[in-house]
Amino acid sequence: MGDSGVRGGGAGGPLAGVRVVELAGIGPGPFAAMLLGDLGADVVRVDRPEPSPLGIEPAYDIANRNKRSVVVDLKAPDGPGRVLDLVARADLLIEGYRPGVAERLGVGPEACLARNPALVYGRMTGWGQHGPLAARAGHDIGYTAVAGVLGLVAPTAVTAPADPDGPPALPANLLGDYAGGSLYLVVGLLAALHHARATGAGQVVDAAIVDGAAHLTAVLQGLLAGGRWQDRRGVNLLDGGAPFYAVYPAADGGHLAVGALEPQFYAEFARLLELGPDAPGQWDTARWPELRARIAARFATRTRVAWEAVFAGSDACVEPVLTMRQAHAHEHLASRGTYVEVDGVTQPAPAPRFSATPGALRRPPARPGADTAEVARDWGVPSLASESADPAGPAPAPASPTA
Repeated sequence: MGDSGVRGGGAGGPLAGVRVVELAGIGPGPFAAMLLGDLGADVVRVDRPEPSPLGIEPAYDIANRNKRSVVVDLKAPDGPGRVLDLVARADLLIEGYRPGVAERLGVGPEACLARNPALVYGRMTGWGQHGPLAARAGHDIGYTAVAGVLGLVAPTAVTAPADPDGPPALPANLLGDYAGGSLYLVVGLLAALHHARATGAGQVVDAAIVDGAAHLTAVLQGLLAGGRWQDRRGVNLLDGGAPFYAVYPAADGGHLAVGALEPQFYAEFARLLELGPDAPGQWDTARWPELRARIAARFATRTRVAWEAVFAGSDACVEPVLTMRQAHAHEHLASRGTYVEVDGVTQPAPAPRFSATPGALRRPPARPGADTAEVARDWGVPSLASESADPAGPAPAPASPTA
């Protein structure tokens, strides 16, 4: 796919016609706005004039695709008014400041809802808008730690289960920022938008990463309450405690992920791995250490690619552990177009998929301020036109991290 070159916002997708104002930030807020843009919303990102301390080249900032950018100095006397002029024409707003910052800048919920009573005002933070930690700084690793999610992630072990008393593994910032943060914010925004369109009444959506991350554990909380889950990592069915739901190294240092839970799938797995008739039974838990060692020994006899060939086309539930670049070329993902290349940048295609109103990559990542005049025209906000920024200028500084 080449440069989309499409101008003019939100054509196509199930959210076509929905207008979004994003107050520039980092992490889960921009990702949530990107998701809305992927689904067809007309997203206008309000960038700040200061250079970004992150130093990311705008062309590679995938979270800013399918957006347009304007530059507004919220600390200037007329800055808040320019944003409120956008808000008056918007359906949704996303901000990721610490509690109270948007209010001090003059673009908090009270000011915005006064201009647009049907607005859905989305607040993306780590700790939420109230509580003992609300004013503290933080990042994904801390939010997931407190929510009880990070402690679930056991490091990979081979000949024995992971040490339940050892440190947890770090799944990048996917579980907190994006799963517990961005996705819950988007669900909240769309639910509140449905209500606003039915009643004409907007509202504030308080999306806290600690809340969303905790919500992700709902099923495990039920298992814990029912005595089917131990409150320790690396000793349960789905956290590496079971030898048939684990990761094993191959002879070349590559890894295979095994998820042979159901008896029929485990039987296929045991047959293709050639565990032998004397191997411990799947649910003979007393002999799980022996079973784990035998599985590890078998995987150590061949390369990852060789084992992929053995399990190809089977229901043994064994898959290669791929790096991001390796995933780009996987035949299944390639056949579905899960990853696409745009202007030399490989990136995930919009998800999920819609049969009648598919999302699309309509625009490359927005360059700060490059679309100010265009947005002023399309949204009917002449007050923006006098603050057009040099598209080749420096990237703006992000808003405060979700904290």
